[in-house]
Amino acid sequence: MGFPKQRMRRLRQNENIRRLVRETHVSVDDLIMPLFVRPGKGIKQPISSMPGNYQMSIDKLTEEAKELEGLGIPGIILFGIPEKKDEMGSGAYADDGIVQKAIIAIKKTTKNILVITDVCMCEYTNHGHCGFISKDEKTDHFDVDNDMTLELLVKEAVSHARAGADIVAPSDMMDGRVGAIRDALDEEGFNHIPIIAYSAKYASGFYGPFREAAESTPGFGDRSSYQMDSHNAREALREVSLDIEEGADIVMVKPALAYLDIIRMIKDNFNYPVAAYNVSGEFSVVKAAAEKGWIDEKRVALEILTGIKRAGADMILTYWAKDAAQWLKK
Repeated sequence: MGFPKQRMRRLRQNENIRRLVRETHVSVDDLIMPLFVRPGKGIKQPISSMPGNYQMSIDKLTEEAKELEGLGIPGIILFGIPEKKDEMGSGAYADDGIVQKAIIAIKKTTKNILVITDVCMCEYTNHGHCGFISKDEKTDHFDVDNDMTLELLVKEAVSHARAGADIVAPSDMMDGRVGAIRDALDEEGFNHIPIIAYSAKYASGFYGPFREAAESTPGFGDRSSYQMDSHNAREALREVSLDIEEGADIVMVKPALAYLDIIRMIKDNFNYPVAAYNVSGEFSVVKAAAEKGWIDEKRVALEILTGIKRAGADMILTYWAKDAAQWLKK
């Protein structure tokens, strides 16, 4: 009969047996690749802190999108770097904005890859914050004007939908933005466009490389007044509940690795699809260690993606999407 422990060991001794009893499977179907688009032509500019990732002009971006589609990756999420920035972030909602033009180009050159768009102001404002800044001249205190920002986010989301976006993803963490965007999309005839809400987006130290990639470092202060405190868990459940009430179709946790417990809590408490963003800092620390020869990048990256999936994520936004799609085929 054997001891129970021996029975467990018997299931681990052969790779094919391990595959048959494996509980969690990561596949290319789980992956979304973030891409950065900028003005110009023939540009594929390396992002120094995120090896293997680039700021690309639209012609290069469409080539990349076609390659990703060929690998079976179901979707991309676009982040735009505008030619000019201003106080109101007007490039975010301009009909001829960089993301709007990129959407149109991708739709012309690919068959059916999903185009998801980041809806936020930080890449487009000259101060780097996620919304309109109001300032008290007497105290020199600044704050993001939540309600004014909602108006700008609504314009941005609708402009993306008009350009042909399949999904919009507000990442700003303003109160009420999901409901405002849902109402506006419905009024404009885009009731079929889903919303991925960055519902539990924490004020994190893991965002550093992304801010180089998107050229969105705040010019002053930080974003802790409108992103979540990393010490809080129950607050994430309240944020998710509110976003679902307002019309979110998918809810997201960002970052992923330090918040696996949050992913699991949300999965257990809500019967909704959960996305997790495996963010730039999580990616770059592994890249840096791999370049030193300290770890095996492929093994660690797939272990990380498996952990995020095991925690309950239905989809993972990750800078390893392209590599992982190739690794998983082997």
